[in-house]
Amino acid sequence: MKAALQNYHARMQRVLDHIDRHLDDDLDLDRLSSVAAYSKYHFHRQFTATFGLSVHRYVQLARMKRASHRLAYADAQSVTDIAMEAGYDAPDAFARAFRQRFGQSPSSFRKSPDWEPWLAAFRPVDNARSKLMQKAFTTDDVTIRDVSPTPVAILEHRGDPATLGATIQRFIAWRKAAGLHPKASPTFTVWRSERRPASPADYSIDLCVGTDRPIEAHGEPVKAGEIPGGRCAVLRVVGNTDNLEPAALYLYRDWLPASGEEARDFPIYCQRLSLFPEVPPHEAVADLFLPLK
Repeated sequence: MKAALQNYHARMQRVLDHIDRHLDDDLDLDRLSSVAAYSKYHFHRQFTATFGLSVHRYVQLARMKRASHRLAYADAQSVTDIAMEAGYDAPDAFARAFRQRFGQSPSSFRKSPDWEPWLAAFRPVDNARSKLMQKAFTTDDVTIRDVSPTPVAILEHRGDPATLGATIQRFIAWRKAAGLHPKASPTFTVWRSERRPASPADYSIDLCVGTDRPIEAHGEPVKAGEIPGGRCAVLRVVGNTDNLEPAALYLYRDWLPASGEEARDFPIYCQRLSLFPEVPPHEAVADLFLPLK
């Protein structure tokens, strides 16, 4: 029974990966049921039963998620181009759909995104990807590295995780102004609290970019700091790097007790090697670091 369920999930995972890779293609029922190797007469019901939303709805949300990221973070791309890439024939139709889903027009979202309704709108997609299709890690996925210390510029986020998107947008705008492009300056996230603390006010992370330049604030409370060097257990995650909690839980709950190692007095952190929307979600890569004594 367990093997059959794993096979079923693997076939559904192929569908999600195919959608990620072909968002600009015609993702009709015939094609997607073929990817899953299921009858098209039953596939749409199987998909809905598995993920809690229809294939059509999932594809719409995946395209809209990419579009919203590009609105927020890709200033050089026009709203019209983003609308066309999202599958809309006209900007007006895209604007109506966007406002209905997020309560903001695309141009308003580009200037000042309201991330709380955005998070609520995409929760079904996040649930589909991270809860039902969690990657199973093994000890072979973990390596131990001697890491060099890295000077960084830090923008702290303290408080409700629902407002994290706004902090990320400010961080991206700051690093652009500072000339610290992700391809030349590494991107780190340091978690100083649980992903879901008992009180949202206790949520705490640091957004960091590697640099040894003098810090110019450009109107933001950015400060200089350092990610310390030393031995680290490193777990690479490919795809679905929005939620690294399953990988962190594996390191803490499974790998660490069995390894005989002890954690060092610095929080778990990640380096984001490639990021959505610069690459499709299935190509996003992050290395998770657990500092060791």
